[in-house]
Amino acid sequence: MRKSVLAGVLSSALATLFVFNTISAQAADLKIGLAASTTSMDPQFYVGGANSAMARNIFDGLVNQDEKQHITPALAVSWKVINDTTWEFALRPGVKFHDGSDFTAKDVIASVKRVALASKNSPSAYTPYVNDIADVTEVNPLTVRIVTKAPTPLLLNNLSRVAILPARLETVGSQTLNEGKDVIGTGPFKFVSWTPDDNVVLARNDQYWGGKAQWDNVTLRVFKNPSARVAAMRSGDVDMIESVPTADGRDLGKQTSLHLESVAGNRILYLHPDQDRDVSPFAKGPDGSNPLKKREVREAMSLAINRQAIVDRIMDGQGVPASQLVPKGYFGYTPSIAAPVYDPAKAKQLLAQAGYPDGFTLTFHASNDRYPNDSKIAQALGQMFSRVGIKTDVVTMPGSVYFSRASKRDFSLIMGGAAIETGEASGVLGPLLETFGPNGGQGNRGRYSNPEFDKTLAKARETLDDGQREKLLQQATEIAMKDEGTIPLLFLSYTWAMKTPYTYVGRSDGYTLPYFVHEKQ
Repeated sequence: MRKSVLAGVLSSALATLFVFNTISAQAADLKIGLAASTTSMDPQFYVGGANSAMARNIFDGLVNQDEKQHITPALAVSWKVINDTTWEFALRPGVKFHDGSDFTAKDVIASVKRVALASKNSPSAYTPYVNDIADVTEVNPLTVRIVTKAPTPLLLNNLSRVAILPARLETVGSQTLNEGKDVIGTGPFKFVSWTPDDNVVLARNDQYWGGKAQWDNVTLRVFKNPSARVAAMRSGDVDMIESVPTADGRDLGKQTSLHLESVAGNRILYLHPDQDRDVSPFAKGPDGSNPLKKREVREAMSLAINRQAIVDRIMDGQGVPASQLVPKGYFGYTPSIAAPVYDPAKAKQLLAQAGYPDGFTLTFHASNDRYPNDSKIAQALGQMFSRVGIKTDVVTMPGSVYFSRASKRDFSLIMGGAAIETGEASGVLGPLLETFGPNGGQGNRGRYSNPEFDKTLAKARETLDDGQREKLLQQATEIAMKDEGTIPLLFLSYTWAMKTPYTYVGRSDGYTLPYFVHEKQ
């Protein structure tokens, strides 16, 4: 009888253990709904939000960015500045790639060199992040030395964007990785499969230097249609979704089985007025000239915008009014710039002072599928401009058409968006406001130009002292915002919905990283 009882107890215990393990196995599979598809599995090919986020699951840089885009150690545990152009990095010992090979200095050298190869035919290459590097050498297997062409205070920020691959892949092109071969990093998950515009499947890397993820397997499914993404969340087909549409946020948040995580993001919506052409195609005063060249007109347009109303009524609270190009808390944020003011009466006064007491005619162009509610925001802006006397027509179009035409300067006033990828002010000041040319201002579609701004920004880029550099970035920001070189609108919020047992610390870069998704036990 004693043996029978013991057998029964053991049988019951084994059954309980089997059930527990079955539940645990089920809980270890995570399904996430994404808003955009990865376009390449080569982490060095195409700079884009969806690609950068996916790469972080599989690859590491020498340094990474945390949820607020602050630099944190990754494959480098520490670093020091030897002189103005020489940095030395101590590498993390004991790290292995997903194929079992050891991580060493040779992998860093090969990865930096490979960026040029990966940039071929890229719509947006990673080469700007390594252009300042003159040489990378091995001091010993766990130490590398990087020499820059000039003082490069943003070297760490730039290196956070460069994925490290095994040295043997230095001459392997993007096509190989896009075929699902040699997608090998040191990150928390291993690559399993990729079906473009459908899904990416990952498996846990049990040897990850940062500790094992909670999830054995992760499936990241693409739902470009927001309604389909929300429907998948409601039905339980996925455990979590990103980019919750503003119209659905409040309703999803009321469900006891779900909860939301929302943070102010690093992507700013802004307006770029045509500032250098005497005659502009879609902005005309009574004499046919371009009113947008006058600073008073651009200031009047800014005063005509009720940013808080746009956030409250169109974005359902998922945004923050912007007075400058970086949000509070970012390196280079300028406290002296006042919060944006809605003052239509003063806007009319400024228009009159600029010589347009009866306003002028304007056609405002924007995308209708690139940013949350971009078409609705554009229509609201058109109405606000019209109320102060600027007779405004609004034309929206798909981003695939709009942005190429905007770059060709087919329009007079455009609405764009920019993410602060480097986590500090120069990452957006340079592209949007630096004088347009082969070495800068590539996103400056309004052609703003101020030599004092350019000089101040250039000095900031060469200043290694953080305190001095931040002051210079703040000065550059003050110059450009006083000129109304661009008109900031709002910072988009990033919002995730997830099942109630799950938690995720929202990131200001909007990345969805399953390593940081946890289920409360």
